[in-house]
Amino acid sequence: MKTDSGLQSIYANAVDVIPSEELDRRLASGETLRVKLGIDPTAPDIHLGFVVVLKKLRAFQDLGHKAVLVIGDFTARVGDPSGRSKTRPILSPEQIEENTRTYLEQAYLILDRDRTEVRRNSEWLAPLRMADLIGLTRATTLARILERDDFSKRHAANDPITLTELLYPLMQAYDSVAIDADVELGGTDQLYNLLMGRQVMEYYGKRPQCVVTTPLLIGTDGTVKMSKSVGNYIGVTDPPQQMFGKAMSIKDQLMPDYYSLLLDRPMPEAEPVAQKRELARSLVGLFHGVSAVPDAEKTFDAVVRREVPEDAPMVEVPAGEEVWIVDLITRAGFASTNGEARRFIKGGAVRLGGEVVGDERLSLASSALDGKVLQVGKRRYARLAVADRAG
Repeated sequence: MKTDSGLQSIYANAVDVIPSEELDRRLASGETLRVKLGIDPTAPDIHLGFVVVLKKLRAFQDLGHKAVLVIGDFTARVGDPSGRSKTRPILSPEQIEENTRTYLEQAYLILDRDRTEVRRNSEWLAPLRMADLIGLTRATTLARILERDDFSKRHAANDPITLTELLYPLMQAYDSVAIDADVELGGTDQLYNLLMGRQVMEYYGKRPQCVVTTPLLIGTDGTVKMSKSVGNYIGVTDPPQQMFGKAMSIKDQLMPDYYSLLLDRPMPEAEPVAQKRELARSLVGLFHGVSAVPDAEKTFDAVVRREVPEDAPMVEVPAGEEVWIVDLITRAGFASTNGEARRFIKGGAVRLGGEVVGDERLSLASSALDGKVLQVGKRRYARLAVADRAG
């Protein structure tokens, strides 16, 4: 069953499929499934990390299923505590509504607008009476709520957890009850909330939803998941030149994930610089159209060249040889030992052609270095030239 190309798109890159046998049965049954994705509009823009799960929702649409985009205009007043060490700030209704407007505009860059049902969870959460809320709390226990890693850590550290935050997983789960979700999607950091949806649906006598999670896209810093608050993000509405430049700053080790999760194809066999350029071109083309690519790339190259001081020294590399990045740094006089050069690389202080070098094993043909700029730290630059072309 999973060999069918359409079904493959459902399971591709999925981390958790719970229960997988049940989802297999529902997909094979021929029924139109209601596939839920919840968004709390806590910021005005969508970044590439969220595109990963939107693409999964689009895969269900392409198989004929109904995408149900739940806008958490009510839960945004609470704030999802997932992965948080402190309470989120409360947004005003005006902020939430403006964020919702831009979220939807950007989501439709991925989703089929005509096959997307948009619901706001204030429809069913705002009218709940106290008796209804008490009934909802009976669907789980405090011990179950405190199983959440973020809650348990905060509780152990005696950090405050509001009762409102404890209710958040139940409110998100009640969304699934209200819309009769068959499947709910989310990042791996949402697994607890999605499973709570299964539990609460069963409590209310509904058929429990299946759960599908997608990987978290690590941001441009190469350390934590992409996030507006951390600043390591690429927004889907970033201007083409900015999007291209950010893509060129992605760490080498992350490139396979960016190709797989965003472009649905393997990373090409090429030098790291060429791989990043191809990724940058593809992302700009995807969100701004192929006509925007040449100017974005030209602007990036011009900015890189402008940043190099006019008096930067020329460093020759031997013609027809492979040059190790560590040797190149010491050859330029930017490190006195190979160990020092390695430390610069490990610390993210080395750029070649404007792109961060993260692999100390990198070796490049001298022809690939000709005309490029080596940068170590903020102020040390060298122009590279093949020896027999210099002078």
